[in-house]
Amino acid sequence: MNEENFNISLRKFLKVVGVTSQREIEQAVRAAIESGKLKCSEKLQAKVVLTIDAVGLKHEVEEEIKIA
Repeated sequence: MNEENFNISLRKFLKVVGVTSQREIEQAVRAAIESGKLKCSEKLQAKVVLTIDAVGLKHEVEEEIKIA
């Protein structure tokens, strides 16, 4: 295994995940606030599940996102 290439590829993947996830969350929250479905004072429970079937990986991260 080429550690350097693996590391670069992994970082690229994580960057794409982070950037696209942030954009999707921001859009969804704005839309929910505008429609009245969500209040600006609320906290959101978020969960991400990362899977890589080829290596049997299932990693879950749960966090609270504060809007205000």
